[in-house]
Amino acid sequence: MSPAVAPEPSAPFGSWAGGQITPNAHCLLQGNPSPMTLDGTNTWVLLPPGGTEAIVIDPGEDEAAHQQRVVDHVAERGARITQIVLTHGHHDHSEGAPRLARLTGAPVRAVGAGHDDLGDGDVLRVSGLEARVVTTPGHTADSISFALPGDHALLTGDTVLGRGTTVVAHPDGELAAYLDSLERIRALTGDGEVTSILPGHGPTVPDAAAMVEFYRLHRRERLEQVRAAVADGKRTADEVVAHVYADVDRSVWPAARMSVLAQLEYLGV
Repeated sequence: MSPAVAPEPSAPFGSWAGGQITPNAHCLLQGNPSPMTLDGTNTWVLLPPGGTEAIVIDPGEDEAAHQQRVVDHVAERGARITQIVLTHGHHDHSEGAPRLARLTGAPVRAVGAGHDDLGDGDVLRVSGLEARVVTTPGHTADSISFALPGDHALLTGDTVLGRGTTVVAHPDGELAAYLDSLERIRALTGDGEVTSILPGHGPTVPDAAAMVEFYRLHRRERLEQVRAAVADGKRTADEVVAHVYADVDRSVWPAARMSVLAQLEYLGV
């Protein structure tokens, strides 16, 4: 599984169950909890009150019961799914898209060859609802977010999580791009366009500005720790991980290694 969450302390599983979060956004939590997916993958259904068309963001892993649950949820509200959208290509977000597309006939949209490509500033519309694409690469090269102006919310996929911090998934992920994406989200929170975050894993974040500032501080601190480890003679990613993440469970060291590789590349080591 391509990891989302970085090896940081987090609240126990089960503290987040999804549900109707904003007037226009409902989260259906997939039952795939793990250290890398937190409580599971958040599948977001964008459907305004009284609307007849819905957008599904991140159908999750390929699981017949979960994709059928998404279809049934929308049908129970008298609507149909007309667009399926991916925040990025990691399988815990995208693997279920072909099944959902077969069930609904809706196209799959994402960044990358073979998709109905999305670009920065594109606007998705259903039943009067608008979701604007905000490109936020770094976790992966194809990572995008979606601003919901009506809800003052940002769907962030794995760029910002509801708990812990995210992995910069080297070699596809790249730290300089990720830092730029954090600055872009920070600007959205600063002008009031975005006040809350609807993440790809973990609970919603009611104070988007505070979470982004936490992420920025965390990245600076980790980068300084890696820089210090290199200065102390650690040369390989494994040596740096063992030094910087010595107090973290070894089961998540492979995820830490990807972020460390991204940091070493950023430092030119």
